[in-house]
Amino acid sequence: MRVLFSEEAERGLEEVADYIAKDNPRRAVSFVRELRDAALALGDHPKAYPLIPRYEEYGHRRKPYRAYIIIYTVMADSVLVDAILHGSQDYEIMLFGDS
Repeated sequence: MRVLFSEEAERGLEEVADYIAKDNPRRAVSFVRELRDAALALGDHPKAYPLIPRYEEYGHRRKPYRAYIIIYTVMADSVLVDAILHGSQDYEIMLFGDS
């Protein structure tokens, strides 16, 4: 299945790269590649990770990768990576507001 990245997800990858590059530019490049590859692997088994509890009706799933979370949605013929966030960020507020 094809994997697409939203603008928000691309921005998340850039933020990860910028943060890591402050201390280690080379590692920033390799880590972002790993993170992107982890997201691309969702195309092989898109339903391997659970729907986000309490928000199942939105269809978002989450895949952890090291200290990060890949938020994605399974579509009819593709996987949409909605966001890539550090695990310490409150992704529920970012995605769903105060609902």
